[in-house]
Amino acid sequence: MGVVAVSCAAVFVRFAHAEGMPTLSIAAWRMVFACAVLFPYATLTCRTEMFPASRKELLLMAASGIFLGLHFAAWISSLGFTSVASSVVLVSMGPLFVALGSWVLLRERPGRATMIGLVFAAVGSIIIGANDFGRGRHQLLGDILALAGALFVAGYFLLGRKVRPHRSLIAYIAPVYGVAMLTLLVAVMITRQPMTGFSISAYLWALALGLVPQLIGHSALNWALARLSASFVAILTLAEPVGASILAWLVLREEISLQTALGALPILAGIYIASRAELSQKRR
Repeated sequence: MGVVAVSCAAVFVRFAHAEGMPTLSIAAWRMVFACAVLFPYATLTCRTEMFPASRKELLLMAASGIFLGLHFAAWISSLGFTSVASSVVLVSMGPLFVALGSWVLLRERPGRATMIGLVFAAVGSIIIGANDFGRGRHQLLGDILALAGALFVAGYFLLGRKVRPHRSLIAYIAPVYGVAMLTLLVAVMITRQPMTGFSISAYLWALALGLVPQLIGHSALNWALARLSASFVAILTLAEPVGASILAWLVLREEISLQTALGALPILAGIYIASRAELSQKRR
């Protein structure tokens, strides 16, 4: 359910952008609407638990929210320059950057299978980037922003790995989503993008982003992480590029080029190999 909900995000962003709403404004409104629904419920159900237990936990949750906000800013901005297929496939490299971050920051060296997965994913991203290189710097910029979104979401997962096991779902996502919202509002102010003056349809698409991909999608995946291994959840999220590309083809009539499809295959294969390797290690 979480993967299906998250797969709708790219299409919703395109519709909101078509209504004249800038990309950063879309990202900010997404979190504003999500928090407007989440905060009252969190206040009623776990008001005291939302407060961090220590200064370290406070800093970790704040940093996690900042990374989540930057992830949305980079990824949603990428959709204004490149195709849905390229953007979603490249941003799905996040789990592989998690493996690299674990090696560098947590001293958890990835195994041989994980390294093979990283190589596969790098080859796929080069194929997709080469496809967009001939179409001008704007589409290549979209690919770079999508990759930046993958890096930021990796930071979000690495920090969340330390905090999530010690807190309930609502007590974790409410503060993190709140910091992500503030991060995006600051980004909107710095870039001077408007938050008002759009059509009702634009706000409705932003509301759909906040309710479906954010509250249902991200929250469902966070809920599953407490009951399933992170590797198994990561494997399931590999369906997102497929779902988003199919939706873009059906709803937006956006064609999937052969080169983009060929580049997607090694990326997905690389993520799958790395995820399966981690899952097998945890089982042992």
